[in-house]
Amino acid sequence: MSAAFEIAAAATGVKGNLGAVAYGLAAIGPGVGIGLVFGHSIEAMARQPEAMPIIRQNMFLGFALCEVLALLGLVVPFIFSA
Repeated sequence: MSAAFEIAAAATGVKGNLGAVAYGLAAIGPGVGIGLVFGHSIEAMARQPEAMPIIRQNMFLGFALCEVLALLGLVVPFIFSA
C-alpha cells in the first residue's frame, strides 16, 4: 500500500511543475519566430530602403502574431489545470 501512495504523491508533485515546463517549451517557438521576423525584416530594409514602411508594418504584425502564441502558451496551462 505504501508504494502506491508514494507513486500517487510523486504524480501530484509533478503536476504542479508541469505548467512551468509546458510554458518553457511553448516559449521556444515564439522566441525563434520573433528572431526570424526581426532578422529578415532588417535584412529586407537594408536591401530595399524605399519599401521600409511596408516592411515595418509587416514586421510589427508578425511580431504581434508570434507574441500571441507566447501568451497563449502562458494561459493554456492555467486553463487545463482545473
